[in-house]
Amino acid sequence: MTRPTPGMREAIVRAEVGDDVLGDDPTVRRLEERIAEILGKEAALFFPSGTMANQTAIAVLTRPATEVVAEATAHVLDWEDAAAAQWAGVQIRPVPTTDGILTPDAVEAAIRRPARFSIRTSLICLENTHNAAGGRVMSIETMRAIRDVASRHGIPVHLDGARLWNASAATGIPEAEFAEQADTVMVTLSKGLGCPVGSLLAGPAPLIEEAWRLRRRHGGGMRQAGILAAAGIYALDHHRERLALDHERARRLAERIAEMPGIQVVSPDTNIVMVDILREDLDADQVARRLAANGVLTTPFAERRLRAVTHLDIDDDAIDRAADAFEAALADHAFSK
Repeated sequence: MTRPTPGMREAIVRAEVGDDVLGDDPTVRRLEERIAEILGKEAALFFPSGTMANQTAIAVLTRPATEVVAEATAHVLDWEDAAAAQWAGVQIRPVPTTDGILTPDAVEAAIRRPARFSIRTSLICLENTHNAAGGRVMSIETMRAIRDVASRHGIPVHLDGARLWNASAATGIPEAEFAEQADTVMVTLSKGLGCPVGSLLAGPAPLIEEAWRLRRRHGGGMRQAGILAAAGIYALDHHRERLALDHERARRLAERIAEMPGIQVVSPDTNIVMVDILREDLDADQVARRLAANGVLTTPFAERRLRAVTHLDIDDDAIDRAADAFEAALADHAFSK
């Protein structure tokens, strides 16, 4: 939902470009090298979307007719249109949790034991922060423990780190320390960092070379992509440090909404506020329409759950206006227990 800031637009206008399909766009190269350095990986590759980057990682890390372990509400399972089955020929084994966070014991239990009549487990997918769980942070200790489990079984780990920037801002732990717990990592520029387009996949150089081939095969090669990469470089320089403001504003919004009758709010770790509608006379779609009429955009996430996300276009006044809009959206109906 963000719009490029004036400084980002200026960076886009001034971007030095080449032909990235031929490998000679200097701005894309700088962005990829910068991301690889931040994440502590050998190489990185620029993608049009996080979904394409995630699915490319799954394809290069697995073999067809194997199984990927992921949390039951993971983005790669619920929001990527069965792409793992379509492109990599793998199935995803959903592991239910109470809070969206996989545990080492749950991963251990989900890994298939070698047997002639059993499918093989080929990959563990983690998500940090976890979108469907309300931007919840997976602790570095949990990630290390899961990595240890995967290593004992000789299974690689992929990290969907679309919001890894938020996990780092919330914990003070560098992104590279989280990324160290996975073979490949996807990070997104178009969410908290406010870019118009783009995600990157980072990992060992041979895997990223294979990822380049898959990206091209899927039509993800872009020519003068430096125009987009320039926005990413600007965001890394100017928008990472301010993510804590989004988290603070999300907490303020959650506190205001939580005081309203018939509402339950998931306390946010980062910048996502999940709002559950407990009233029988309202559902998420109705409330979302009422909010939109007052200029507040939210996403119905389930029949009775709304998702609200703070970002760089949302200031303190906007939080107050959003809270007032929630109050107005609920005021037209009598509270029903």
